[in-house]
Amino acid sequence: MLIHFLQDALFAAIAAIGFAAISRPPRRAYIYCALIAAVGHSVRFLLMDGQAMSMHIIPATLLASLIVGTMAVFLSPSAATPAETCLFPALLPMIPGIYAYRCFGGLVLCLLHNSQEAFDRYFYLFAYNGLTCIVILACMVIGATIPIFVFKKISFQATR
Repeated sequence: MLIHFLQDALFAAIAAIGFAAISRPPRRAYIYCALIAAVGHSVRFLLMDGQAMSMHIIPATLLASLIVGTMAVFLSPSAATPAETCLFPALLPMIPGIYAYRCFGGLVLCLLHNSQEAFDRYFYLFAYNGLTCIVILACMVIGATIPIFVFKKISFQATR
């Protein structure tokens, strides 16, 4: 369990650094992006793990996004960058790519089959995975932006 937890944190940190490199933030921000991503993704991993909490991915993502947003707000003055500089790359490893992939796979299979039973089955997969993907993305946005508005004075402190 500990090895999986550490792997999850490491790979999320690496992905966040890669995503941050695209927008070219100051070099001092990379470590904050990696730290925030590692904590956020690991929190979601622990919440979803069957041995720990066994929570569904949607509320786990919401809680992890709240933590990511809060960390970004409070660490942004130390990084001397806006909170969004660390927030967005840290959130990107939590994007539900497998649900989007299964959604479009279900859509293609839905269109390729002629029988009503096969259509219904693949349409169900398309709808379930698509809705799950959309709700997860909405939870990420809501969870990450709430701390920016709640701690408005701190979050805009780095841009002054």
